[in-house]
Amino acid sequence: MPPSSDQTRPAPPGLLPRLLVAVLPVVAASVGGGLFTAPNIPTWYAGLAKPGFTPPNWVFPVVWTILYAMMALAIWRILGRRPATGPARRSWALAVAAFFVQLALNAAWPPVFFAGHDLLGGLVVVVALLLAVLWTTRLFLSLDRTAGLLLVPYAAWAAYASALTAAIWRMN
Repeated sequence: MPPSSDQTRPAPPGLLPRLLVAVLPVVAASVGGGLFTAPNIPTWYAGLAKPGFTPPNWVFPVVWTILYAMMALAIWRILGRRPATGPARRSWALAVAAFFVQLALNAAWPPVFFAGHDLLGGLVVVVALLLAVLWTTRLFLSLDRTAGLLLVPYAAWAAYASALTAAIWRMN
């Protein structure tokens, strides 16, 4: 007797659609962040008091490029593991939603901090981002160890960014 249609596993999304869903939002967050950040680095940001653990400005785009690539690969892996139904499908959907929540917070930080020159608002957003990244990492680890591990450096960087933002807020 063939399985009922609700028990069959749907075909995984094709490579191109999955790639687009994984890459385009991450690229949009990256490009958008750069548009808000770049004009403020030599002006407003340069005039802020910063702690001794602030890296040189060239480090940020290098680190973020690597992190965005790892984020896109992580969500691409998760998108390819969509279960058909049941609790596993709900866990998968929650992990995907968590990823896009953290990505939205990631995209929100540059306009708040850099364009808005709002240090306290930037601190609130980056701490929320850190919590969302930790949550997403935990959810990804339960679905795909490699995808979860790909987010660990991002979680570490978000923790560092939180500490840096807090220090800049306190000093200014």
